Amino acid sequence: MLTLSFEDGTVRLSGEAPADLPGVEYDERSKSARAPAYQYQRVRAALDERGVEYDDRVLEQESLGLTTTYDLRPYQERALSAWQSAGDRGCLELPTGSGKTVIGIAAMVALGTPALVVVPTIDLLEQWQRELEREFDVPVGRLGGGEQRVEAITVSTYDSAYLRADELGDRFGLVVFDEVHHLGGEGYRDIARLLAAPARMGLTATFERPDGAHEIVEDLVGPLVHRVEIDDLAGEHLADYDIKRLEVTLTDAERERYEEHQGTFTDYLAQSGIQLRSGSDYQELVKRSGRDPAAREALLAKQRAREVMMNAQRKVDRLAEILDTHREDRIIVFTAYTDLVYRLSERFLIPAITHETGASERREILERFRDGTYSRVVTANVLDEGVDVPDANVAVVLSGSGSEREFTQRLGRVLRPKADGGRALLYELVTEETAEERVARRRR
Repeated sequence: MLTLSFEDGTVRLSGEAPADLPGVEYDERSKSARAPAYQYQRVRAALDERGVEYDDRVLEQESLGLTTTYDLRPYQERALSAWQSAGDRGCLELPTGSGKTVIGIAAMVALGTPALVVVPTIDLLEQWQRELEREFDVPVGRLGGGEQRVEAITVSTYDSAYLRADELGDRFGLVVFDEVHHLGGEGYRDIARLLAAPARMGLTATFERPDGAHEIVEDLVGPLVHRVEIDDLAGEHLADYDIKRLEVTLTDAERERYEEHQGTFTDYLAQSGIQLRSGSDYQELVKRSGRDPAAREALLAKQRAREVMMNAQRKVDRLAEILDTHREDRIIVFTAYTDLVYRLSERFLIPAITHETGASERREILERFRDGTYSRVVTANVLDEGVDVPDANVAVVLSGSGSEREFTQRLGRVLRPKADGGRALLYELVTEETAEERVARRRR
C-alpha cells in the first residue's frame, strides 16, 4: 500500500505511486516520490480521485474541541463562509479594525485541528496570544520575542516560522497568515511551502502587492475569496469618515532646490531614453546606477527632490493649524521620514514613535495615548500595520508612498467606532506642482 509521510518539508510517497501525480517528483533509485509539503492536499485529492488506497501518516490530527465566546457579525460570517466554500483555503480582505482576528478564531473552532498563526510583528504576536489565551482553554505556544514554545495552538512571527518551518510542517492542520501580503516576500514564501497544513487562511486589509507577488500568495494560500470594503462597514461597524486633501506650496528656496534636483533626474531620463512606465523599468534604472555614475546621480537627485516636496515647511505650518483646530481630538500624524518625526515632536511637544523607539517605550506611549494622558502622537511608518493602536479620530498624512496599502492602513487607524457616533477625519497634505500630486492620485 502507498504510504504518505512528512520529511524535511516534503511529503514522501513510499510504495507504488501512480504516475503523473500533480506536484510530485519521482526517484527511481529509492522507489519513492516527493512533493513540496504545501502540495499535500492536492496530492491526497488526486489519489482519492483515482481510487488509490494509501496510509496517511503526514499530520498529527488530534481534535481540540475548541469553543469561542465570539458571535460573528454578518459580514464576518459571510467572509468565513466564503473561505469554507473554497475548501478551507484562501485569503480574506477586510479593513483595519473590522475583526479579522475573530474570523481566524472562528476558523480554528470550526476545524478543531492544531493551528499555527503567523504574524509580522511582536506586537501582533502578543495581541494574538492574548486573544487565544482568553478564548481557548488550551496552552498557547509562542515562537518569537525570546520564546520558542510549540503547542497545538501556536503563534509565530514570520521570522521564527521561516527558521523552523521544515520541523513544524507536520504539526498543524490549519495555518492562518495575518497580514498575508508579507508572504509574498522572497524568503517568507518558504514558510507556506514547507507546511503541510491543508487548511490555509490569509488575512489582510490590502491583498494586492504592487510587485505582483500576491500571485505567489494565491498559489501558496489560495486566491482572494472575499473582500469587504471600508465603505461597506462605515457608519455601522466602523466610523463614518471624511478625507480632506490640503494643498500647500513650496517656498521660493524649496522650489529652487526641487526644480534643480528634479531637473537632474528628468534630464538623465531624456538623454538615456529610459521611460519609467512600470516598476520593472525603475528597477532597471537602479541596476544601471551600479555601473553608471550619471544614473546614480540621477537617482540621488530624485531622492533629494522627494525629500524637499515631502518635508515642505508649509506642511508643518498647516499641521500647526490642524493641531490647533483639533485640540480636543485624538490625533495620529504620519510622515515618510524619521528626521521629520523628531522635528515635529520637538516643535509641538508630541510623543514620537519610529523604528528607533524601543519596544517598552513604544508600549508606554501607546498606553498613555489609550488612557488619554497623550492626545496625539507622530510616527514614520511604524504604526501603519502590525501594532494595536489605541482609538483616534483624526489622522494627518504629511507624506507617504504611492501605496494604496499604506493609505488604507493609515485611514484604518481612525475608523474604530466612536462612543459618541462621531466621524473620523483624515487630512492628506500634498505639495502643489510636484511629483507628489501624482503619488497622491495613485495611492487614492
